[in-house]
Amino acid sequence: MNDITIRTMLSTDWESVAKIYQEGIATGIATFETNVPTYETWNSAHMSTCRFVAENKDDILGWVALSPVSNRCVYGGVAEISVYISSNSRGKGLGKLLLEHVIATSEQEGIWTLQSGVFPTNYGSIKVHQATGFRMIGKRERIGKLHGKWVDNLLFERRSSVIGVD
Repeated sequence: MNDITIRTMLSTDWESVAKIYQEGIATGIATFETNVPTYETWNSAHMSTCRFVAENKDDILGWVALSPVSNRCVYGGVAEISVYISSNSRGKGLGKLLLEHVIATSEQEGIWTLQSGVFPTNYGSIKVHQATGFRMIGKRERIGKLHGKWVDNLLFERRSSVIGVD
């Protein structure tokens, strides 16, 4: 972990980011998505700030990015997290590093609430969210279908202790 650098994601990182995203899709426990979108589609759905990659000697090992939960101004300080770790880098603390980094940066951007939807079978994601101050606030039963089967989704939330506290 000593050689890991967290830096801003660049558009030129997309090939590596997309590969890691595809690895997450392949697990069947990371997302309802079944295909990696184009960069243009992904880029338009995510905030232009709070996008980071974890790398080791120019090898991208994971990424995190935020999406707005709504275009209504009252929800301007609420974002949803996407965090993905390459298959050969899971279980080494990268998810925690990326989440801690995006939490700190999101607060600098005025974001007071971070949300994440996690499949109940994604034990690693549940553990890393809880380790970084997220709490489960609910279970959305049969919220969507993946490969023709209904899947539940656990809703996690982290409220900032420095932004939106007054």
